[in-house]
Amino acid sequence: MNRTDRLVSMVMLLQSRRVITAAQLAEHFEITERTVYRDLAALGEGGVPIVGEPGVGYSLMSGYCLPPVMFSPEEAFAFVTGGLLVERMTDASMRDAIRSAMGKVTAVLPSGLQGRVDRLRKTTVIGTRSPTKGSVPLSTVQRVMAEGCVLRLHYHGAARGEPTERLVEPRGLVFYMDHWHLIAWCRLRGDMRDFRVDRIVRCETLPEPISPHPGFNLHEHLAKCVVSERSEFAVIEVPDYLLETVRRFWGPTIVEEEPVASKRARVRFAYRAEGLDYVSRWLLSLGTEAEIVSPEVLREKVADLAQATAEHHRRGAK
Repeated sequence: MNRTDRLVSMVMLLQSRRVITAAQLAEHFEITERTVYRDLAALGEGGVPIVGEPGVGYSLMSGYCLPPVMFSPEEAFAFVTGGLLVERMTDASMRDAIRSAMGKVTAVLPSGLQGRVDRLRKTTVIGTRSPTKGSVPLSTVQRVMAEGCVLRLHYHGAARGEPTERLVEPRGLVFYMDHWHLIAWCRLRGDMRDFRVDRIVRCETLPEPISPHPGFNLHEHLAKCVVSERSEFAVIEVPDYLLETVRRFWGPTIVEEEPVASKRARVRFAYRAEGLDYVSRWLLSLGTEAEIVSPEVLREKVADLAQATAEHHRRGAK
């Protein structure tokens, strides 16, 4: 990013925040704090009313607004791609919003760029599976995250017949394994919990703000959840053309990948001990294309399952 683009982006960032520190600006633009001070001085000389308060940070003077900025073709194309991803990977509550936003953006583009954007939109397809639709719109969960308040959930867990009421403190909204997940501190369990959004039956925002958790890191928490101390590990070998299938299915549980022979790869992934049957049935679906390197118990389980399946179908054919 050249300096002119950075200065414009810096004003837009200041406009979107009530206050921001020099350190945060430096981290955002990947520059030094000294460069930040020079850029802020240049903006001030150019007539941008920046207010600095020692020990607090920088902000724009109340009432100042950056005039509309024209999108570049690359920015417009990126916005279209992002909009298509939102349409495919969220629900109706967000699809309507992104379509409305894309319409507003397209309306201010030059006529020549409008045609190119429309052509790109009509010729781009996002082929991933859409998440399961739940009772509570995803936009409602997003709004809760933005407000930073305690949430009362009525949640239908996979192993429970009836929904349970939970008071939770939202910490993150994550998309993985084809579903949206709300990561939150559960007061009932006294621990962080993962709530699938499509299993939330009802939710209510309470006026109480969430308590601070300064030691919590969302990325570290997700890594710990995916590969926990209770995890078992499987190592399999598959042809290269099946590698993407393995990645889509096991996603964040994959610990290691490496080529082992001509057009074959070895994959190590984590699974819960209680999920041995699930892993076995999935491996059986790959037929003779997959080879189980370890553990031995998984190899035996798949062999027994394959034999039982063959006997079942032989009996059915008589």
